[in-house]
Amino acid sequence: MAILKFSESTPEIVREGLERRIISTPNLMTVIVDFTDGPWAEAEPFHSHLHEQTSYVASGEIIFYCEGEPERHLHAGDMFSASSGQKHTVKILSPTARLIDSFNPIRQEFIR
Repeated sequence: MAILKFSESTPEIVREGLERRIISTPNLMTVIVDFTDGPWAEAEPFHSHLHEQTSYVASGEIIFYCEGEPERHLHAGDMFSASSGQKHTVKILSPTARLIDSFNPIRQEFIR
């Protein structure tokens, strides 16, 4: 069994204002994504990937945009999903936000 203790882990700095912590098995990945550069004037560019994704808004306030669906204003406790290949993005509305993302299969490009 693998353990990731938040208080003992070092986040990966993706860019200024965005860091992540990762735990995975051979088939499932969970990623804690912390944003500290909000609120944003614009959403990030749309992206897609082969991986199925579910996300839990642990803190903060966001707008979730997903291809073929209306934009959704989400708060802590809300969740969203994106199917394989479906274009999606977020816009951070609060000063900080934390998303808990799960991916299947794992995103090899996230592993150092």
